Amino acid sequence: MPRFRLTGLLRAPRAIARAPALLVLTLAFAISAAGAPVKTPHVEAELVAARTALVPGEPLAVALRLKMEPGWHTYWQNPGDSGLPTTLAWKLPAGVEAGPIEWPAPSLLPVGPLANYGYEGEVLLLADLKPAATLAPGDTLQFNARADWLVCKEICIPEGVDLTLALPVSSNAPLDPRWGAPLAAARAALPQPPIGWRVSAQGAGARVALTLTPPTQASPAAADPGAMHFFPYAEAQIEPSPPQTLSRAGGAYVLTLPVASNLAGGFTRVAGVVTATHGFGANGRAMTIDVPLVGSVVAGAKPAAAVAPALNLVAPVPAADHLTFAVALLFALIGGVILNLMPCVFPVLSIKVLSFATHHDNRRTLRREAAAFAAGVVLTFVALGLTLAALRAAGEQLGWGFQLQSPAVVTALAMLFFVLALNLSGVFEFGQLAPSGVAGWSSQNRALDAFGSGVLVVVIASPCTAPFMGAALGYALAGSAAITLSVFVALGVGMALPYVLLAWFPGWRRRLPRSGPWLIRFKQFLAFPLYATVIWLAWVLGSQRDNDAVLRLFAVLLGVGYALWTWRIVRTGGARPWALSGFAVLTGALVLAWPLFAADTDAAPRAKAAAAAEEADWIAFTPRKVGELTGAGRAVFVDFTAAWCVTCQVNKRLVLNTNDVRAAFADRKVALVRADWTRRDAAITQALAELGRNGVPVYVLYRPGREPLLLPEVLQRQTLLDALATL
Repeated sequence: MPRFRLTGLLRAPRAIARAPALLVLTLAFAISAAGAPVKTPHVEAELVAARTALVPGEPLAVALRLKMEPGWHTYWQNPGDSGLPTTLAWKLPAGVEAGPIEWPAPSLLPVGPLANYGYEGEVLLLADLKPAATLAPGDTLQFNARADWLVCKEICIPEGVDLTLALPVSSNAPLDPRWGAPLAAARAALPQPPIGWRVSAQGAGARVALTLTPPTQASPAAADPGAMHFFPYAEAQIEPSPPQTLSRAGGAYVLTLPVASNLAGGFTRVAGVVTATHGFGANGRAMTIDVPLVGSVVAGAKPAAAVAPALNLVAPVPAADHLTFAVALLFALIGGVILNLMPCVFPVLSIKVLSFATHHDNRRTLRREAAAFAAGVVLTFVALGLTLAALRAAGEQLGWGFQLQSPAVVTALAMLFFVLALNLSGVFEFGQLAPSGVAGWSSQNRALDAFGSGVLVVVIASPCTAPFMGAALGYALAGSAAITLSVFVALGVGMALPYVLLAWFPGWRRRLPRSGPWLIRFKQFLAFPLYATVIWLAWVLGSQRDNDAVLRLFAVLLGVGYALWTWRIVRTGGARPWALSGFAVLTGALVLAWPLFAADTDAAPRAKAAAAAEEADWIAFTPRKVGELTGAGRAVFVDFTAAWCVTCQVNKRLVLNTNDVRAAFADRKVALVRADWTRRDAAITQALAELGRNGVPVYVLYRPGREPLLLPEVLQRQTLLDALATL
């Protein structure tokens, strides 16, 4: 275009002489209203201006124009699940300031189970140049800017260019014939505050209800805005990938937003851009909102599609969303029966078997106890199931066995099982601890003891998941309250069924020898599975907290044991000081253990520790380290990744962190190396270039003595397993 205009000037000097001064200025300055476009491998970039010159004291609209190749995209100011926003750093002459980027409304860009906010095709990122009124007309100013962006398709590539725009200073500047109208249209399409619309936001657990009420003067026949989507300015407040549901409430529209699973503090306002496919009338396609958040919110659950599916290595069962109600009940019943054989449950059930061998009662008594035990099991299953469903609905990230995520519960259970084990070992009898009246009442009300045993069995069974249980639990928690109740009842019936059958048909007891020394030895033997359970609970506590917590637990167990021993001494004729010493030791131990029962305030450090443990198998990338490992004859898998790369995060969740892939790495003694390109790294950039790549993700399997094997960017689990099979 500039060459054409100059040629026209040379061929028609008389016409120019007769033209008005304004036309002359337009033609003369047209070549200065845009810098030369710069092409990168996937983006064309340039600086463009709305007018042909800079007028002193008047803002001038300019824009960074980005034109992406088909299928590639750049990012909005909040990139969503992954990505980086475009940046524009100006180097301006004296007397000129630049405003921030004015972001157009983004589009939702799904990538696998995640979602980004950004732009495809071409986008104009507007900014205002603000010249001082003292600038002298006749000068020509040069504006330099560094533009950096992340462009992604199946891989993500950080790109950047240095751009230049030269503009004369004039007292009069007409619109640029090429860019004046597009920049004016881009500014008119920018999201603006609501015109006539009333907006409010109500928090309720893991959801935010965004209510948008049209102007009161709008007629009932006014066009419906159509599908809406909210794009938050701030990250870690609204989860990008789950659907946002739209409903009508009278004349208002209610857009339900999912709260982020990694909710950041200070979520007191709902601010962002809301778009509508049919538009908001005078507001156009998008409008900005910034309203206070009424109510309270909690972190939402991670999107199911973004989490690697759990592998059932015991029995192939259908996925939960393909189950029918009848199949889910059957799976729950079978899973409940098998749950009795899980290591965490068997020690408690062994005590019930001991009660069969100890008490030679009539069938009626046994059946009454069996019914009480079954009631305890079923009701506790139902209580846990409904509690779990309610907490999940409120936004808590909980799963089956959630109560054992509490150090206080783990500590209390360890103390309880330790006391039960001491009882079986003969250190004391429960009748010695209770007043004679209470002990007599307890012996006459064994059904209550049986009910309590049922409750205890379910509490300790909750961290275990038997075959068939996983699908049934998923179906239960995804369904209505009635479905949840039914499935958990079936689980309880299945778990109680073996005990009920043993009590209902007691003929098997005839094969047991009569009571005698063997029964005492059997009772003492059953203490050891309980001691093992205490050890397991101590390990759980150590995983939740630290070694100091385990030491405190052992101290309180020591105090409990000493207190019970001294109590037995006093009950058998010993002096009272024994009891006082036992009470003092137990009190000191409980004081020492109190932090285990206090509020759990160190969740964030533990979360970081868990994340560090997850990465513990990976070695930080250096070319020398890869060379040393391959030189020693080891296969090396290198994961070139970055925190902002959405494909990298999807591959990590759905492939690299799955159990069978980890096992395959371990079986073949593959060294795992992670090249984190979140920040620019010259060594990683060079390594990518040597592989013929310039972006992430890249996955390479180095095989000693053979050419490296380059795997696809969109990683498939079977593809990786097949590659490992070549070692």
